[in-house]
Amino acid sequence: MPSAAALSELFWCLVGPWMFLYTVATYLPGTVLRLAREGNPASLLSLSRLQGAWFNAFWSFWGPQIRTGRHGHVSALLEGRVSAGHVVETPVHPPVGGVVLEIGPGAGYWVNLFSSSSSSKHSAPAAGPGSGAGGLRRRVAEGVTRVYGVEPNADAHPALRQSVKEAGLEGVYEIVPAGIESLSDPSVWDGKIEKGSVDCIFSILCLCSIPEPERNIQELYSYLKKGGRWYLYEHVEVSRSLPIRLYQRFVNIFWPRALNGCQLCRNTGQTLQSAGPWSKVDIAQPPEEPWCQVVPHIFGTLTK
Repeated sequence: MPSAAALSELFWCLVGPWMFLYTVATYLPGTVLRLAREGNPASLLSLSRLQGAWFNAFWSFWGPQIRTGRHGHVSALLEGRVSAGHVVETPVHPPVGGVVLEIGPGAGYWVNLFSSSSSSKHSAPAAGPGSGAGGLRRRVAEGVTRVYGVEPNADAHPALRQSVKEAGLEGVYEIVPAGIESLSDPSVWDGKIEKGSVDCIFSILCLCSIPEPERNIQELYSYLKKGGRWYLYEHVEVSRSLPIRLYQRFVNIFWPRALNGCQLCRNTGQTLQSAGPWSKVDIAQPPEEPWCQVVPHIFGTLTK
């Protein structure tokens, strides 16, 4: 007979996604009213534009919540202090450095991590082993020479530029107004990133919504140098329980419609490992996540 604690854990795991979707839904009426006041009937009549505006309104609230809650974990990730899904004291991978591709930066909630200054409005205290009360034990920015923020959503660019400015990264951080598939297309943007020239890729909760994930992840892999590293924190398909996986698929009927195409059931870990040969794969589900987690994550680093 399951204990009361076990039943409570299962209950909240199953209910959690619907509570989250309810929160998302509360941003729809305000989005419709704002678009109507702006005299923007095209956005109201286009489902894709309405979904995009709705998601942007919600993410302006939720993005900072993730930043606050996951800051210590992501900081440790970029410092090379994540092993088998655990934050550890001693680095097991090199810290982020060199030329970096940040995938889907949005409004720039993580931009400050590439800066030697902690003055950005998106700063947050570090957490976990090795953290100091005054901030990060070691700034990850010391070796970063260039950051390309791959963000095709033009609506996010003003906030992203402001985050770059506040972090003191003007001249270092360049916004790439293109999708992954267009990084080498001169008709889409006037810059150029050579394949095999990137030291690090950084992705946080964005591979769930990229189009054609197998092709685009393989494309990103081609930009990494040999020895280059991919640092990631992504939500993925359930792997620990068949009943929970089936339940996740049911939730996913509604999830993408409310979250602008975000997919719950992608096996992103397998897609990454199939993108090409890796010398080291160190990604795992964080140990604090329960077996019945409907939106589980993978967390760690892959080395080409």
